[in-house]
Amino acid sequence: MSSEAMARPGPDALPERVASFARWGARIGLLGGSFNPAHEGHRHISLIALRRLKLDLVWWLVSPQNPLKSTSEMAPLERRLQSAREMAAHPDIAVSAIEAELKTQYTVDTIAALQRMFPRAHFVWLMGGDSMASFHLWKDWEEIARRVPMAVIARPGFTTKALNSPAGIALQAARVRDAGTLADAKPPAWAFIHERLDPASATALRNRGVWR
Repeated sequence: MSSEAMARPGPDALPERVASFARWGARIGLLGGSFNPAHEGHRHISLIALRRLKLDLVWWLVSPQNPLKSTSEMAPLERRLQSAREMAAHPDIAVSAIEAELKTQYTVDTIAALQRMFPRAHFVWLMGGDSMASFHLWKDWEEIARRVPMAVIARPGFTTKALNSPAGIALQAARVRDAGTLADAKPPAWAFIHERLDPASATALRNRGVWR
C-alpha cells in the first residue's frame, strides 16, 4: 500500500490532525501499549513528555495485541480505544489504532512503517521505567534504539531496574541529559526523566474489578 493511501485511512487508524502534523515535520511522541484499560499513568507520561521534550503532539498507539501480554484478559480493541479517548482528554494527545491498519505486531515494524509514511516527522518513542526494565525482551530492541530517540519516564519502583537493565546498560553511552534536545538527536539517544511518580497501572485496575 502506498504512503498516499495509508495517509487517509479511517479515523480510528490515523486522525487527520496527526497526519498533517507528521507531514510537515512535527515532533511527535509515540506511546504504544494495550491500554487495557487506559489510565492516569498513560496521561501522566504524555503530559510530562509534551512539556519536557517540547513535543507538538503525543500519539497513543493502541495495539491490537501486545506480543508480551496474555490475550485472556484483553478487552476488544474498540473498547480499549474508547477508554483511551476518554482518558486522554487533551488537545495534544491523539488516540489511534494505526497498527491494526498497518498490520504490524511489533514496535520495530510499526516505527519503520511510520517513518516510511512520514519521513519529515521527528518521532520519539515514549515508555515508562517499567517498560525500559524489560526492553531487552522486545523484538529487535537494538533496532528500535537505532531508529528513534527514546524517552523513559520514571515509574514507581522501577528507576534502578530501568537504569541497570540490560538495555539501560547497553545504551548508557547514548543517554542524553537535556531532554529538550532529544527529539532532534540522532539515534541511538535516550533520556531518563525524573518527575512526580504516578502509581496507576492497568493490571491494578483489572485486579480491582474496575475494567469489566
